[in-house]
Amino acid sequence: MPLYDLLRPALFSLDPEQAHRLGTAALHAALLTPPQRAAARALLEVRDPALASERFGIRFPNPVGMAAGFDKAGESFNALGALGFGFVEIGTVTALAQPGNPRPRLFRLPADQAVLNRMGFNNPGAEAVAARLRRTAIEPVLGINIGKSKAAALEDAAADYLRSLELLEPFAAYLAVNVSSPNTPGLRQLQDAAPLRELLRALRARAATLAAARGQAPKPILLKIAPDLTDPQVEEAAGIALEEGVAGLIATNTTVSRDGLRTPAAEVERMGAGGISGAPVHRRAVEVVSRVYRTTGGRLPIVGVGGVFGADDAWRMVRAGAGLVQVWTGFIYRGHGIAREINRGLLNRLRREGMKSIGDAVGAAHR
Repeated sequence: MPLYDLLRPALFSLDPEQAHRLGTAALHAALLTPPQRAAARALLEVRDPALASERFGIRFPNPVGMAAGFDKAGESFNALGALGFGFVEIGTVTALAQPGNPRPRLFRLPADQAVLNRMGFNNPGAEAVAARLRRTAIEPVLGINIGKSKAAALEDAAADYLRSLELLEPFAAYLAVNVSSPNTPGLRQLQDAAPLRELLRALRARAATLAAARGQAPKPILLKIAPDLTDPQVEEAAGIALEEGVAGLIATNTTVSRDGLRTPAAEVERMGAGGISGAPVHRRAVEVVSRVYRTTGGRLPIVGVGGVFGADDAWRMVRAGAGLVQVWTGFIYRGHGIAREINRGLLNRLRREGMKSIGDAVGAAHR
């Protein structure tokens, strides 16, 4: 029996935030030094040219990443990268430090292989995260997810995001713009056409200015959207992203829908507001990936996220049009070997289908 299968009952007996703190502490202790992390990579990393790809100018050793939300403060990305992930996305980071929403704010739904959260972008702020990154040797491909500070008014959102970008851009392989969390009041209004164009245009212009001052190419900017958008809204957001020169799109964030859950409705109601991640969002996330791929004619690289627990889930994302996938809730339920499991499964799929690379499989369902 895998080690995590033995540990999970004990972890699941604890409050989810307490379990997260203990799990993160154990991860730090086990993978504190570069030699420890190298040993973990040798055990958990699946190395094969078929899994490697280039997306928005970045070389990814494999397509399986850790999504934003696990390492909000940029404390664990090197340890997470050592678990075999092809990339790690930290955050969401906001310009201002904020404690997030009152506890309890994180809940498990084991019957649904899901998590409900209303964390509210709890993080130490962009300046503190930048200071930590400045004194850390960054090992994996690092994405940094940025969001709006709760204290910033919607009309000041662009300036708030720009502050985070200015502080964090030097350390990121790419930046992800989060306008889709349901846990910051009003945030999802930034997915509307006019404010979305304004925000993306401002961020891209500032990134280009910062890069030009260093004599470098601008850092890629990705847009993360919600699964709760209607199909026309998905198409509109994808079209805007393409027109505004966004490097890629992350589909999707958590859902506010409670449809089809196995967990009793009264129990879910007691948990209260928040976004659900995990298995319940998978079908819609794949649909959004597929719609973005069709809308953009495959011209916009897509990161598929939502209910990826194994290779079958990842393969559905890839065939729908995602060249990269991310896990978060799957990591909570499956443990530290999930990237290896998914990468091995994808490699076997490619071989069975007679495909030479992940790139060959991207969007195959549309051909």
